[in-house]
This record gives sequence, structure tokens and C-alpha cells, in this order.
Amino acid sequence: MSENIIREPIQKRSIEKKEKIIKYGFDLICEKGYYNTNTAEIAKAAGVSTGIVYSYFNDKHDILLEGLKRYSDGIFYPSIDFINYTEINKDNLDEVIRKTISQFVENHKLSQSAHEELTSMTHSDKDVADFFHDEEVKMTNVIVKLLQKNNFDSDDLNERVHVIIGLIDNICHEVVYHKHTNLDYDVMTDIVVKEIINILLPTKK
Repeated sequence: MSENIIREPIQKRSIEKKEKIIKYGFDLICEKGYYNTNTAEIAKAAGVSTGIVYSYFNDKHDILLEGLKRYSDGIFYPSIDFINYTEINKDNLDEVIRKTISQFVENHKLSQSAHEELTSMTHSDKDVADFFHDEEVKMTNVIVKLLQKNNFDSDDLNERVHVIIGLIDNICHEVVYHKHTNLDYDVMTDIVVKEIINILLPTKK
């Protein structure tokens, strides 16, 4: 069996076709599940032939990974930009943390349909797991550099920031995806903000 020859589109119309395949393919995978979606269905959703799909991608896994990059752009990059342009000091820490949580919540709302399937795939697909791992490392590095620039204590800062990201991610998932009716998210936000401040400004013993 001859190896599939992948080409990169140059003309505007061809580029648009490839982008449609990525968009509709990723949406379909997230809606139906990766293993319940085939290439023919992706082609139909994108309004192209199966042959066109295979001229740009080896298989649906390639489409998934390309869609994942765009999904991530909607969540991670706006968050990184927001953090990079944030002035932070010990006096405005409470306000900055609350604004950061709100920003992350809004970013998570952009792609709610993808969350469940992608979370599941981090346990079964190494490429997906590695992608999210790299994005988390990138986010950690951005926050660490910002804190160092603003004279926060740098001892164990990578570890502390990793814990902080977990706290913010948890409350984002609660507000956007889980929506437990027995929880007061304003109270939860107050708790998270307090804990983050304690992590960043530990009491000296």
C-alpha cells in the first residue's frame, strides 16, 4: 500500500477547505467521540470529498491534533496575553487574582463541547496528553516570570504556581462544566483567592 502524500495548501480556496476540515472534524469528534467518528463523516460535515481530506491529513488523528491547537488558542493564549499585560504587586493581589479567575472562566466557556472528550483522551492518547502537558508548562513559566519580575519570593515558585494553576483550573471547571447546585461559587472563589494569596505570600516562621 503506497504512503499517503500530504500536501500543504497554497491557494486561498484550498486553505479554506483545510480549515473547514479541521473545524468541522474537531467539532464532530468532540460531539460524537473520537472512536465514533470516521473520516467520511468529517468530509461530509466539511462539505468536501474524502479524497480531499486525505490530501491534507493522514487520518482523523491528525485532524484532532490540529483542532486541538486551535481549541487551545481559544483558552491558553488569551489567558497568557492577559497575564503578560497584568500589573501585579502585593497590594493589588486580591483584585488581580479575581480578574484572572474571571478571565479564565470566560476563556473556558469558548469551547465547552470539547472539554469532556479531550479530558477523556488525555488518559488514552499520548499526543493529546503531551500537548496539554506542554501548554501547562508554558502557562507556569509565564506566571513565574511575571511574579519574579514583580519581586515575589522565588523560592519554590514553580511548585507554588503549579498548585495555583490547579486551583484556578478547578474552579473554572466547576463554574463552566460541573455546575454543582449545592455549591456557592462566590464563596468558593473567596476561598481560592485566599489560598492563592497564602501560597504567594507565605507567613514567615
